[in-house]
Amino acid sequence: MGVTLDLSRGSSAPAAVKPNLSGLTRKGLAEALVVAEVVKPEKAKMRATQLWRWIHHYGVTDFAMMTDVAKETRAALAEAFSLTRPEIVERQVSKDGTRKWLIRMAPGIEVETVYIPDVGRSGALCVSSQVGCTLNCTFCHTGTQALVRNLTAAEIVAQVQVARDDLSEWPSPKEDRRLSNIVFMGMGEPLYNLDNVADAIDIISDGEGIAISRRRITVSTSGVVPELHELGERTQAMLAISLHATNDALRDVLVPLNKKYPIEQLIAGIRAYPGLSNARRVTFEYVMLKGVNDSPAEALALLKLLKGVPAKINLIPFNPWPGTDYECSSWGAIEKFAAILNKAGYASPIRTPRGRDILAACGQLKSESEKVRASARRKVPAEPLAAEGIVV
Repeated sequence: MGVTLDLSRGSSAPAAVKPNLSGLTRKGLAEALVVAEVVKPEKAKMRATQLWRWIHHYGVTDFAMMTDVAKETRAALAEAFSLTRPEIVERQVSKDGTRKWLIRMAPGIEVETVYIPDVGRSGALCVSSQVGCTLNCTFCHTGTQALVRNLTAAEIVAQVQVARDDLSEWPSPKEDRRLSNIVFMGMGEPLYNLDNVADAIDIISDGEGIAISRRRITVSTSGVVPELHELGERTQAMLAISLHATNDALRDVLVPLNKKYPIEQLIAGIRAYPGLSNARRVTFEYVMLKGVNDSPAEALALLKLLKGVPAKINLIPFNPWPGTDYECSSWGAIEKFAAILNKAGYASPIRTPRGRDILAACGQLKSESEKVRASARRKVPAEPLAAEGIVV
């Protein structure tokens, strides 16, 4: 059974007033069925399991397609609930195969979601957890968009559903997946929206639905230290840290959150992350900024900082965006930096920039209504790099 992605839907569709079952946890789904008096309490768990597979394994958006559900029950479900997808405002495909969707969850509530092929086992989806961001990291385009609100669990899951619609990946495949990894590295700070992120991960990882393993779900944070332990306990997700500097003075500038949770506190919180081991290493993200943090001395300082922490280090060539004052480090500087880390025994892949031509690369996401003009996009250089890297 497949689901065809309808890119023609527009804002003229009536406003959704019915509760959407697509973003509810199993428990929430069963409770919703009882509250709406669609099923009796003693049958709610069974019916919820039945609906779960249709929604999250088969990806259906029409109750009429649930052929093993009684016709009268399907009618009652359609009367009380919805399974609609959010509106796709814009869909772009990069010359390297990266796909980016601008998704409108509600009037004025838009996020960008990016699918990156050939990452992880086969492909990764970079999802957003907030509309905008509060962190104001100075090298990040997303940080220039003010926070509008947190996304709900349903809106996070909807990003995965939209991607799988477009990739024609229903029902959930066991082998030959095109989408094998989920990374919370899009718009927003996931740990400032932990409840919804945790519920979304429960839904995405459920084996009878979308079935993406928690070991293939990575949550990236700029360092909201008090929430690190709860993230690990509740989600068992892989942890990534948006680090970018080895001392407080520089990180205060690049990642202003550091003023609240300085590096010493951050590293202590990472060391206590549940499940941390050589088999479950922390990924440290380090954007390479010319003349800012890319010297051999900084590489040595990074080794000292991470000593004893099971880690890998993703070196990210800076992705330019209109109006930025930063420049990407030269390829030679990045190679020297990586060589120092590799010699010390750290895996330090250089992340290949993907989707730069559609502003879909790391740090380039931004969804405010005044879109970047095509002429401005063409001014963003797609700097060629000499080696392949990986994201997660």
